[in-house]
Amino acid sequence: MNIKRAKEDIKDTVRLYLKKDEYGDYRIPVVRQRPVFLLGAPGIGKTAIMEQIAQELGIALVSYSMTHHTRQSALGLPFISHREYEGLSYEVSEYTMSEIIASIYEVMQKSGFKEGILFLDEINCVSETLAPSMLQFLQYKVFGRHRVPDGWVIVTAGNPREYNRSVREFDVVTMDRMKLLQVEADYEAWKGYAAAKGIHNAVMNYLELKKQDFYIMEMTPKGRSYVTARGWEDLSQIMKLYEEDGLSIDEELIGQYLHHERVVKEFAAYYDLYCKYQKDYHIEEILHGTTDGQLEQKAAAAAFDERISLLGMLTDKADSEIAETMEKSEFLSSLLQSLKVLKAVTEKNEENGILMTLDKQIQGRQALLQNLREAGALSDADTRMHRSVIRFLEEGKKDLVLSGAGNEAERFECIRQKFDDAVLNLKKQTMLVKEHLHHLFAFVEKVFADGNEMLLLMTHMTVSDTDAAFIARFGCEDYQKHNAEMMLSERQNELMSQIRELEL
Repeated sequence: MNIKRAKEDIKDTVRLYLKKDEYGDYRIPVVRQRPVFLLGAPGIGKTAIMEQIAQELGIALVSYSMTHHTRQSALGLPFISHREYEGLSYEVSEYTMSEIIASIYEVMQKSGFKEGILFLDEINCVSETLAPSMLQFLQYKVFGRHRVPDGWVIVTAGNPREYNRSVREFDVVTMDRMKLLQVEADYEAWKGYAAAKGIHNAVMNYLELKKQDFYIMEMTPKGRSYVTARGWEDLSQIMKLYEEDGLSIDEELIGQYLHHERVVKEFAAYYDLYCKYQKDYHIEEILHGTTDGQLEQKAAAAAFDERISLLGMLTDKADSEIAETMEKSEFLSSLLQSLKVLKAVTEKNEENGILMTLDKQIQGRQALLQNLREAGALSDADTRMHRSVIRFLEEGKKDLVLSGAGNEAERFECIRQKFDDAVLNLKKQTMLVKEHLHHLFAFVEKVFADGNEMLLLMTHMTVSDTDAAFIARFGCEDYQKHNAEMMLSERQNELMSQIRELEL
């Protein structure tokens, strides 16, 4: 299966493992909750999906790489304990709490989250001294003398033996106690993740042209050559920072992330072309609908890879505008709840009620942000959203103090007006984005006519969660029109196929 399917499978498994009956007992007893074993080649995103699952389920996440653990750190250190049995004193061997188990309790204590995922990476690379204890752990969730707390689901991951010399093959008894998910690299499944993470447009365009270069693992006379999803993502991040600082991106830099001589050379050559396309085409003019006939003719006559690159640059710009708009929309939706609380306080007309409530909301939001961070259940988008709410409330409180508003009604009106201004700005931004999308569709329709570019554009906007959410919330007539046309075309093709089968 691909990583996208694996994510949904693990997410469903965790959700069902945590499901309880009317008496508060887990529907699947803890002893029957098989740990998930995610087996796949390195760098395909196994760790990344665990963070997403925890964030989406609203539970905590504790991650450990088992290659760093000895028997002592995983199971605990021995010490002598004095006991009495039937009037006689004995010295008994005990163990301190495992570092791994202790970490779970620390997260629970700091974050307040009582349920979560214990993610153990490189599970099949444990040390020789620790290996015999893994069967007990996988079956009973016990490290040493201490159990994993109820409400914590175990998910493990590892690489097949051909990718890692340190791998220890699990025997049948061990494997029979795990839920095995075998994952393969899949570019089409990765695209949605890449769109959400804002992977550099040059990377995405290159991979659209050469999907076979998304993941490579092969032996050469010079040793192992490889390209992974992790490599592309890390390269994308450093490329953006290099561009911000005006630094040169060359084979030397690319080779630090992609370890395959041919791919390094070809991507470096493509990136040079990509930079040339950026200079040749004026993306802002296209989205504003102010292009001239000469640019349109140039695009229409361009080679396929150039057209794909142009389309990628256009969608990249549109995506960034859509993402910014959706983040503002989420921020205002969250902020609206705070305004409802302030309105209720206003109606009570208690002295300084608004200011005291603003303080409580700021402190509460800061505490929530800290708890989510401690639990490992905080996405970048959620971080920005919570910080935006906190900033709005802090600025609102400061404005109230400076304005000298006399009563609670006036103070609430000041806050409400600030919120209304933000809503108005969002409406203006939304209309501008929809206008840019209209010009984008019009350009593709006019310039590329019967080519595949419109299909690629529609596919991109459908696959992108952010784009799809924007269309669902704010609408896009051009998308709906072309979607209907393509669905009709698919239906016509289906009917023609059926007719051919009937030999009519």
